[in-house]
Parts: sequence; structure tokens; C-alpha cells
Amino acid sequence: MSIEARHGETSPPQNRFEHRFGRTVLRAALMTSACVALMGVATAARADDTAGTTKHRKASGVATAATPTQVVATQAQIDALNKQIQALQSQLQALATQQDTNAKAVVDSRAAAEKAAAAATQVAQQQKVTDPNDNSLRLGKGVKLTFGGFIEAASVYRSRNMTADVATPYAAIPLKNSSNYDRGEFRGTARQSRVTMLAESDVGPDTHLGAYFESDFLGVGTSSNSGQSNSYVPRLRQGYLTADWKDTGWHLLAGQSFSLVTTNKSGIDPRTEALPMGPDAQYAAGFDWTRNWGLRVVKDWNRHYWLGVALESPQASISGSTALVPNSNTNPGGSLLNSTANYSTDIAPDLIVKAVAEPGWGHYEVFGLAREFQSRAAGQNYTETGFGFGAAAILPVVPKYVDIQLSTMAGQGIGRYGSSSLPDVTVNPYGRLSPITEVTAMAGVIGHPTSDWDLYAYYGLEQDDSKAFTVAGKAYGYGNGLAVNTGCYTENSPLACAGNTRSVREATAGFWWKFYHGNMGTMQFGMQGEYIRRDLFQGVGGSPSTDDTVVYTAFRYYPF
Repeated sequence: MSIEARHGETSPPQNRFEHRFGRTVLRAALMTSACVALMGVATAARADDTAGTTKHRKASGVATAATPTQVVATQAQIDALNKQIQALQSQLQALATQQDTNAKAVVDSRAAAEKAAAAATQVAQQQKVTDPNDNSLRLGKGVKLTFGGFIEAASVYRSRNMTADVATPYAAIPLKNSSNYDRGEFRGTARQSRVTMLAESDVGPDTHLGAYFESDFLGVGTSSNSGQSNSYVPRLRQGYLTADWKDTGWHLLAGQSFSLVTTNKSGIDPRTEALPMGPDAQYAAGFDWTRNWGLRVVKDWNRHYWLGVALESPQASISGSTALVPNSNTNPGGSLLNSTANYSTDIAPDLIVKAVAEPGWGHYEVFGLAREFQSRAAGQNYTETGFGFGAAAILPVVPKYVDIQLSTMAGQGIGRYGSSSLPDVTVNPYGRLSPITEVTAMAGVIGHPTSDWDLYAYYGLEQDDSKAFTVAGKAYGYGNGLAVNTGCYTENSPLACAGNTRSVREATAGFWWKFYHGNMGTMQFGMQGEYIRRDLFQGVGGSPSTDDTVVYTAFRYYPF
């Protein structure tokens, strides 16, 4: 080990060389000075000797000369000093040559390092071009844009005609009294093709900012139709901003995203929602979700435990009979809203609190929500409270190969959050809103036998309790046993079919096959089969039911 290393010196090699060279030159200079001094002494001695001889001659008057022995000794000293000087000059020349060599080595080393860095940069740029997982662009001084999405060519066949695209309205399956009951339906569409963009920026070592946008073409304009041009319009699926403080574990999300109610795969992270895997845009019966505006704050502890609170945009689904008194609880859409849709008169956002744990095996969630429903009856404003509780889990029973997904929710006024969109509230005889009790549940098995195949199967249920009122022998509310169902069994029957939906059940299974996956993206083909059953409440004339068998196919190309 060098002295510099032993004493903790960490200066560059060039500095150490210059330090050693300086000390060597100093030693050479000292030796040269010593030689010069010795030569001076010898010369002085020779001069003294000559002067003494002269004096002696003057004193004695006899001319004498130096002895041969003295001359030889003095000449030997001079020759020795000359040799030492020549040796020192040789050392100086060697040191100068070594300095030139080392300087050239330093220059060559720097040039080699710069060349290696340039080569590494070129390789990284080439990898960026050819890496299928890197589809990002850099903007400005630190913003990264990542694009995503897919092009889809899908088809759907239903055994009951529902005049619906790739989102099956589970609670609207026609009964036998409808001419659509005995007619099948086929539709092909590319409207679920999707475009996404993610912007990210690290403003500090622990502060990360982001924004996400997602759109498809399942929107409908006033002139949209399937006649000739099949022109439909884009719609906003998601659009939100995020801020993450990794050192403290705090996270912020604001904008339109999947609800905090939606099951996640990882913590409470956005874009990790555990959505049913099929091409059905309505996902699956029993699955709890919405996409809407929200303001969400999340705290995590070591990425094992999370607690999130969210305020989300409200909207009530109202069903049931008219009231005995004038009442108002909805209005047609006004400025920048859909004028053909009714919007509830909401007074406050939905409040959701969710806790998540990932202790080492599995992912577990519990949540609660509170809602406010506002109505006006007989000149007075009334507010009713809805609530719900839920839980979910994802269990990796065979890690990387088989997962089990479970979720459930129960409460009053929670119908909006289920895929079947059963009603949240009904109108009582006095014009006030009454929350309906509901339970939802879904269980799924997801398999990945190889990297090219994904298999899945789900079973889901959404079921309402009745919220019925009877005044003077007349039925009010939702699920009233006095509702007349005698006309539900015969096509075009003139009799009434007034029953309400009690439950929706669905069993579905399917697969995705990635037949190409490489540098140019991923192309895959999938099929999904569904069996859906819709049951009505018991009424006068029985409890009607209906079902539907649905088959989806879909090609998707993910270019990014």
C-alpha cells in the first residue's frame, strides 16, 4: 500500500505523480548545489595552495613547483565531481522523459474515457430505440412522456337483443313480453380502442409529479349512428394529476380516475386497478367501481400498509314509483352536461376511506363510504344518508401463475358502484328519497400458464332488498309485492309488467393469447363467454326472470 493510501490521501494519480516529481527535482537541485560548492572548495584550495607557494618563493627566493602527487589528487577530485554532475544530469533527463511519458499516458487515458462514454451513450440511444418497453420522450429539463393504449377490433353476440355495444347493461336484459327476447344481436366495433399518455417529472430526490390521460371512442354524439360512416366521438376515461413524496409516504391524486372503492393490485397506487380481464367494457356483475372526479390523499408506511381518504363526485341512481305529493330530485343536463340525461340534485361529494395491507403474502383491503341524497318535496328540502362497507383480497395461491380475486360490499344507497347499476334510492309516498339496501360480491380466478396465455373466470352477484310502501292499497317504492307482473311472460301482452329487478348474477370465463410479443409491440386475441341471469321481485303474477348468453371476441394491438 502506498504512503498516500496509508495516510488516507485520495488525490488523483496525476497529482501524486506531480508531487513525487517535484520532490525529485528538489533533491537533484540540492545535489547540484552541493557539487558546485565542492568544486568551489577545490578551486579555493588550489588557489590557496598556489598563493602559499608564491609566498614561499618570495620568502625563500627559490622558485618551487607543485609536486606531482598533489596535482593528481586535485585532478581526481575534479573528475569525480564531473562524473557526479553528469550522473545528476542523466537523472534529470530521465525524469523529464518520464514526465513526458506520464503526461502522454494521462492524455491517452482521458481520451479513452471520453471515447468509452461516447460509445456508452450511443449504445444507450440504440437500446432506447429498440427496447419495446421504452416508449417515452424527454421534454425540457426533466419531463418524461410515456404513450400507451391499443387498437381493438371486437365483436359481441347476445342471445337477447339489447341494442348495446361492447358494454352489456346487465339489468336491462329483456323479459319475455319484449320482442327482443327471442332475437339475437351481433355487433362489431373498434370504438374501445384506447389512447393513453403519462407525464412524469422528478423535482427532487423524493418528490415525484405526474399526470395521466386516457381516452377511448365509446362516446356518442348527436349524429352518431351505425348506418354508413359509423362515426363516434372520443370520451374522457381518466384524466388526473399526482404528487408523491417518497420520503414521507404521502400521495395526492386529483382529477377523474377509478374510484377509491375499486380493488387495487398494489397498495392504493393509481393505474394498478384489478379490473376484470375480459373485453366487456362493463367488466363483470358484482364488481365495484366508478370512474369520476375525485380528490384523494394517501399515506403509506414502508409500502406495506396504506390509508386513503377520498372525496368523489356524486350522482344518484333513482328508481321507483311516483309520490303522493309534488317532488323534485333530478334535472336535465344544463351547461356542458348531456341535455338528454337526468342529473340528481346532489349536495355533497361521496366520502370514501380505505385501508390496505400487504403483509408479505397477498393484498387485502377494507373500506367504508358515506353518501348524501337530496330531494325536495312539498316545498321542503330533505337529505338522506347512504353508507356502505366493503372488503377485497388478491391471493397469489401459486405465485406468478394463479391468483384468486375476491371482493364484496354491502350497505344502503350503494347501487351506483356495482357494474349492474341497480338503483341507489327510491321515492317514498311523500316525495322523499329512501336508500335501498344492497349487497355485491365477486370471485375470480386468474391464471398465467405461460407468458403468452392469460386465463380468467369470474362469478358475480348484485342483489337489492325491497324498499316498499303501501298507501290506501297502492304500491309505492321499489320491489313492492303489489306490483303487477302478469304481463311479463307473453310477447306484446297488454297486461302490466311493473316489477323491479331484484338481482343480477353472472358467470363468465375467457382467455387472452399473445401470439406476437416483441420489439414491435404485442398483438393478442381473446374470447369471453358470459351467462347472465336477471330476477325480478315477487309481485302479482309471480317473479319473472330472464337470462342472456353473450360471446365476445377481440383482437388487440399494443404498439408501445
